[in-house]
Amino acid sequence: MSEKINVGDKAPDFELIKPDGSTFRLQNQLKETNVVLYFYPKDNTPGCTKQACEFRDQYEVFKEHEAEVVGISADSSDSHDEFERSHRLPFVLLSDTGNKVRNLFGVPRKFGIIPGRVTYVIDKDGIVRYIFNSMTKPLEHVKNALEVLKNIEKK
Repeated sequence: MSEKINVGDKAPDFELIKPDGSTFRLQNQLKETNVVLYFYPKDNTPGCTKQACEFRDQYEVFKEHEAEVVGISADSSDSHDEFERSHRLPFVLLSDTGNKVRNLFGVPRKFGIIPGRVTYVIDKDGIVRYIFNSMTKPLEHVKNALEVLKNIEKK
């Protein structure tokens, strides 16, 4: 695991393949919008489904605050594709099968084995403005990220 990313740090750039086969690059997205980058344990589990659906239900509000939501887990692109379709998710889920990006951000594991649930709000300058780490409060990731985005706009 590399060094943990903290608030105020420049977010490390990365590239992952989207389920449609195109490439997502963080720096390219930041040229257009702020990014709410959330790492989650697994598709179609109760907490992860609640979290994804809450991001879906608030997606238009994120767009109003000039932010794109991006989810990352180690699940396959096929799993993400099915998860996106079954829950009508309007944002991209990226497959980090080797946990390279998770490790790049220093996302911890619970009990050393379960992939952590951590959300990062990254502004257009690539600076991490907020980090929320909670396995047991998936809906707070969404609420807190929106509050941070509102404060970014005020500055």
